[in-house]
Amino acid sequence: MTDERMTLLELVEQQADGDLVREMLAFAAERIMEAEVEARTGAAKGTRSPLREVQRNGYRDRDWDTRAGRIALEIPKLRKGSYLPSFLEPRRMAEKALVAVIQEAYVHGVSPRSVDDLVKAMGAGGMSKSQVSRLCADIDERVSAFLGRPLEGASPYVWLDATYVKVREGGRIVSRAVIVAVAVNEDGKREVLGVATGPSEAETFWTDFLRSLADRGLRGVKLVIADDHKGLRATARRVFNATQQRCRVHWMRNAPAHAPAKQRTAVAAMLKTIFAQESKADAEAQ
Repeated sequence: MTDERMTLLELVEQQADGDLVREMLAFAAERIMEAEVEARTGAAKGTRSPLREVQRNGYRDRDWDTRAGRIALEIPKLRKGSYLPSFLEPRRMAEKALVAVIQEAYVHGVSPRSVDDLVKAMGAGGMSKSQVSRLCADIDERVSAFLGRPLEGASPYVWLDATYVKVREGGRIVSRAVIVAVAVNEDGKREVLGVATGPSEAETFWTDFLRSLADRGLRGVKLVIADDHKGLRATARRVFNATQQRCRVHWMRNAPAHAPAKQRTAVAAMLKTIFAQESKADAEAQ
């Protein structure tokens, strides 16, 4: 459906607000800091232990700029010495590794390879492999709960988009289709409904995915916005009795191809100004 090699998280971030990804990164960051400070102090937070080497001393605020947006951190302070989270240290690849773990959780669950990559990215002073494994398992559990949650209320408008990502299966790298569904409910709130993966974008794949959304409670769908996929059009009518509108992004991407090569830039600019108008009359005048 899409020609670009976009990652799954980029797809989610473009189709819905970035809160979903930021929340997962914030959760992971908090767990990492608690584990690292526990290792530095010799005892868990709030526990009395003869093994404690240093006391905590509150928190300090710091913003963490990530690819999913700015995250407000509360970094633990120590009575003696200082502490900087390993994922904030220069030249560390911890954020990239964390994003990869979250992406895998959405596609097919976190693999041992991703756990190893995250351990390496955290560095020798970071979390142990067992702690990283527990963190990844918690991320997996949270993502699974989110993707399987009941859907409440009517969602008149549903956007569907897809990309292809490389995943490891049976010791080899294969390409799999990933669908993201995003809806706007009657209150105007936008949310990610679900994510599904499959070997291709066959009609049966779309049917199974849309039926799974209906089984979770999705109702009141009047319009499905997506690329021009015949199997999807038939499935949308069959499952939700809804009409389909072609996604403007995909339409804009394909429309200039019908113009002479030298005029494509001008045609694309003109189409953008038409879509920027606030009313149908203004668009027709443009």
